[in-house]
Amino acid sequence: MAKKAELLEKAAELKLEVSEKNTIAEIEAAIETAGGEIAHEEKTAAKAGKRSEKSLKEAEEKAEKEARKEAGDTTPQDEEAVANSKKGPTPVTRPKLERRGKNYKKAAEQVEKDKVYSLAEALEVATKTNTTKFDASVELHVRLGVDPRQADQNIRATVSLPHGSGKTVRVAVFAPEADHKAAKDAGADVVGDEEFLKQLDKEELNFDILVAIPAYMPKLGKYARLLGPRGLMPNPKAGTVAADVAKAVSEAKAGKIEYRVDKQAIVHLSIGKVSFGAAKLGDNAAAFFDSLKSQKPTSLKGNYVKTISVSTTMGPGIKVESNIN
Repeated sequence: MAKKAELLEKAAELKLEVSEKNTIAEIEAAIETAGGEIAHEEKTAAKAGKRSEKSLKEAEEKAEKEARKEAGDTTPQDEEAVANSKKGPTPVTRPKLERRGKNYKKAAEQVEKDKVYSLAEALEVATKTNTTKFDASVELHVRLGVDPRQADQNIRATVSLPHGSGKTVRVAVFAPEADHKAAKDAGADVVGDEEFLKQLDKEELNFDILVAIPAYMPKLGKYARLLGPRGLMPNPKAGTVAADVAKAVSEAKAGKIEYRVDKQAIVHLSIGKVSFGAAKLGDNAAAFFDSLKSQKPTSLKGNYVKTISVSTTMGPGIKVESNIN
């Protein structure tokens, strides 16, 4: 009763409407609501466990640390601590052109930034802006208005370049022994049957293009993870699955190459070397654009070709007129 009397006295000081009819718990709640203080007996910490003095202290320190973290406070908590703050001047990001090499800058000066060139002019400029000491490739980059996620708009085809690509292509043939001689006569670099599979087991990929007959395709299924990511898996659309392996090898050696749209709806294709000259590069480019035009999806609405650019290996990009729709 002494405790209740003490609480009633405290409630009176706070001018609370409580009486002896109220329970101790009700009086305590009223005092706490009014902002008063209640004298509690000190709780004795347990010797071990979550209620031990050590555990309570660690929990308190952790709560303080989390509070400082949320508030973004990095002030040192003791003399040896170091504030987690960035030191030194704010880094300045230079324009991309300034970070290029001297040869690139010199070549970029020959390209008018805002001008859109004709294909012939762009190829002429590209052959003059080669920044490398070797015979660089000339590349076309065509951004299409297709959605590669749609099956009928996932552009993939082959084209035979009139003057070749300028690259030495190693062709492998996976076919029965009866086709080996014809494949070798056509210029195949690797020809095999079961021996060829043993090479794949060892992951010996000493070829750039793999040609296989349709009946042998199931045997290559187990090597899909090896060949697929490298673009070496034979495909009917690429002309590398063929009954006439000699013809497929001849076309591959003559400059028949595959192109396909990537996830960003862009087709990247090398159409030759700088040493070809603008005229031969123009013929190769014309053959590619004729092939690309024939692949236009019937379901496509809007422009088929959005932008075209030409560049050499490690050279500046040159904008080209996109008049293919």
